[in-house]
Amino acid sequence: MAFGVFIHRSDSIYDDVPSERYQFPPQYLSRAQQCEGDWIVYLEPSKVKDTKGYFAVAKVQEIISDPRKSDMYLAVIEPGTYLDFGDPVPFRDTDNIVERGLLNDEGRISGRAQAAVRTLSPEDFARIIERGLEAEDDMLPRVGDHAVTLGFQDTQAPFRHMPARQRVAQLTSRTVRDRNFRKNVLRAYGERCAITGLRLINGGGRAEVEAAHIRPVENDGPDIVSNGLALSGTAHWMFDRGLVGLDEDFRILVSRQSNDAQAILTMINPSGKLLAPERPGNRPRLEFVNWHFQNCFKQ
Repeated sequence: MAFGVFIHRSDSIYDDVPSERYQFPPQYLSRAQQCEGDWIVYLEPSKVKDTKGYFAVAKVQEIISDPRKSDMYLAVIEPGTYLDFGDPVPFRDTDNIVERGLLNDEGRISGRAQAAVRTLSPEDFARIIERGLEAEDDMLPRVGDHAVTLGFQDTQAPFRHMPARQRVAQLTSRTVRDRNFRKNVLRAYGERCAITGLRLINGGGRAEVEAAHIRPVENDGPDIVSNGLALSGTAHWMFDRGLVGLDEDFRILVSRQSNDAQAILTMINPSGKLLAPERPGNRPRLEFVNWHFQNCFKQ
C-alpha cells in the first residue's frame, strides 16, 4: 500500500465523483493499485482557473474494471472517508512546491508532475494533510443543535510534526470532519442562509448560520458540500424535521403538516428557491435532495 495523488478537475471528461469513484485509463493501473487500501489526496491542476490545489483526501477501497466502460478502471472510494480540506493547499508555497517528491536531483519539477495518478511519499502526505486541516476555524463553530468548541470537546493530538500514519487516525475524527464540512459549506454559500437569504454576522465577525447535511451522516450521508446547506438555526430545525424541503428544481417546499405554513412562507427568500452556490460542483446533488424529500419531508 502507498499514499497517492489523483488529479481531478470539475470539468473532467472522466466519470469521476471524487467522494465515490475515480475513473482512469489503463496506463495508470499499476500506480493506482499501489494505493488500493490506502489514502490519496485529490489535486486540481494549476491550469484550472481559480484552482483549489490539493483539495481533499479519501481512502481507496478497491480498484476494479469499470463495468460501464471496458477500457477504463475505477478507484472505488471507501464510504465515509472522503474529506474536503477546510483550507485547500496550493501546489506551490512561498518557498517551493508542497509535493517535494516531484523534484529531481537538480531541484526542478520532474515529469512525474504530469501524471494524473502517482504515489506520494509519507512526508509529502503528512505535509499536505497538515496544511489542509490544521488552520484555525475562523467561522463560528456551530454544526447543528449544539456548538462544537475545538480544543475542549475531543482530546486530539496536535497536527504539527505528526507522522503520516498517525495522521490517518485523525481523518475519521468527527470533530475534524464537522469543522471542515462547516467551513466548506459556509464558504460555498457565502455564509448566507440558503432558505431565508439572511447573512447575519455576530459581534465577533462570525456567521450565525449552520452547516446542515441534506442526507444525515447517521443515514450514510457524506461530509461533502453537495450534501450540505447553509441554514439559519430555525431553517435548519425545520429542514431536519421535514417542515421544509426541496424539489428537483430547488424550489422550497412547505409541509402541509406544519401548524403555521403561512408563517414559514414569510421566512423564505422572495425567489421561493434555494439560494444555491454559483459553482455547479457545490450545488446540492439531486440524489440527496430526493432522499430528503422521500424520507424526511412531511408531504
